[in-house]
Amino acid sequence: MRKLLAIVGALMCIAAASDPSERLADAGQEARARAIFREVRCLVCQNESIDDSQAELAGDLRKLVRDEIKAGRTDGQVKAYLVSRYGEFVLLKPAFSWGNAALWGAPAVVVLLGLGLWAANLRRRTPEGELSADEAERLARLAKDDAG
Repeated sequence: MRKLLAIVGALMCIAAASDPSERLADAGQEARARAIFREVRCLVCQNESIDDSQAELAGDLRKLVRDEIKAGRTDGQVKAYLVSRYGEFVLLKPAFSWGNAALWGAPAVVVLLGLGLWAANLRRRTPEGELSADEAERLARLAKDDAG
């Protein structure tokens, strides 16, 4: 039984491996390409890297990355090319920018603003048992009109 499971597991690993004809001949370049694969989003699956995705577009992006590395581009140049072509969304971890910071910080600012308004509203309220000066004066007039 264990042999059967081992054989099935080995076959599954072979089936999941990338096509050897796609790989770069230089092991160092292939390792760089694989590292970039893990940082680039599959635009079809959206929450998977192109390293994990089986979508056809992910395969095209892997080929594009390998071609760029084979052409002698640095990792930064390859990522910059992908961003220029597909937008910053293609990166699983986008670079820091003030625009991104505003997008991520806006919900926190809105929540803090809401809490501040709520606290200000609570401060302006009078305690439930006490009357304001205007209310006490009106009550006194009503009581006087009732008695007289």
